[in-house]
Amino acid sequence: MKTILVPLILLGAHQFATAADWPQWRGPARDGHAAGQLTALPKELKPVWKISAGPGHSSPVLAGGKLIYLDEQDKKETVHLLDAATGTEIWRTPFADAAGDEWGSGPRSTPFVDGDRLYAQSCNGEFRCLNLADGKIIWETSFANNYGVKFVGSKAGEGTAARRGNSGCGLVDGARVYLPVGSVVGAGIVCFDKLTGKEIWKSLNDEAAYSSFMVGTLAGTRQLVALTAEALVGLELGDGKMLWRVPFKTGAKRHAASPVIIGDVVTANSQTIGLVGTRISRDGAGFKAVEAWANQSLKINLATPVLVGRHLYSQGVNKDYVCVDATTGALQWSQPGLGRGNKDYASTIALGKNLLVLFESGELVLLAADPSKYTELGRLQVCGSTWSHPAFADGKLYGRDGRELLCLDLGVK
Repeated sequence: MKTILVPLILLGAHQFATAADWPQWRGPARDGHAAGQLTALPKELKPVWKISAGPGHSSPVLAGGKLIYLDEQDKKETVHLLDAATGTEIWRTPFADAAGDEWGSGPRSTPFVDGDRLYAQSCNGEFRCLNLADGKIIWETSFANNYGVKFVGSKAGEGTAARRGNSGCGLVDGARVYLPVGSVVGAGIVCFDKLTGKEIWKSLNDEAAYSSFMVGTLAGTRQLVALTAEALVGLELGDGKMLWRVPFKTGAKRHAASPVIIGDVVTANSQTIGLVGTRISRDGAGFKAVEAWANQSLKINLATPVLVGRHLYSQGVNKDYVCVDATTGALQWSQPGLGRGNKDYASTIALGKNLLVLFESGELVLLAADPSKYTELGRLQVCGSTWSHPAFADGKLYGRDGRELLCLDLGVK
């Protein structure tokens, strides 16, 4: 088994975001990394501010001193813009009828900010581009009305977005926005002009899973990487041409984690396939994708691992937290009993040499990013049960549970 290089991957869309911004899913570079150093947690941590929030699993984002979050209000999925310093609401805009299933109602996809535009996606597949200043809708598309993708809830036979809701996040790259529409008639992924909403291309016959897109350079070519309900794929950014594809047939098609790009290797994980690394290389005029390594026992269900150095850190599968060698897939260590009964999910943010982990139980734990052993540096209960990834900006953590949204000052330097 060959060794691979593991440089830190930065995305083009927000690579110049400041330390005061967390404008999209998993942060400025979409990789779970934040600026600053944190060596300890205080013994007690009172919120800077705390407000009531409606149902939803969507994560908050920040840009230019403003915090954006989605929730359900009066049976409508709603976008809110707040002053990040005080929690004071500036505007709110209802944008779709509420939807849900037995796991709750409300929006599940995380919004993203690009310049003076805000992009939001509802549980039932309504997508909106809004003016960040006043919340007015600039353009919109409907996965149901425009592409025939109906949200049918628990009546659906398999665990795609049509069953559990549109949870995966699209992204902005350059002048375009890429969305996980999930149509099986040629519009699995659709590219739009980010300013006008004009369709530029559509590609694939894949249903949408719950995974979010990534952009990265693999085998010398910058491309869109997606884990659909059917496969791990790489697409040409300009025209949507499929560059490579690895079918992943999994139980209930439940792909929830985002791909992680490590040099020319892409990792994917689910409760069926475990954790798998796929190497992308040139093959004449095209590409080939071959398995670099696989750890079938690491059936990580919902969490996306975070890369620090040459190791991946993530929620495990047995109420534990794990460290994995990113060059081989070998388990380095497993620490059980974290998160007070937590089973499926934890959000990990890398802060320098340490990891800030918010478990599903609402317990916040600071760990050393040390591949040789588990080292805990502090823990606090900060909120109720949550599947929402927190945002981190300017030394503050912004998190939510099913009832409240709060701001915590961690004293990061």
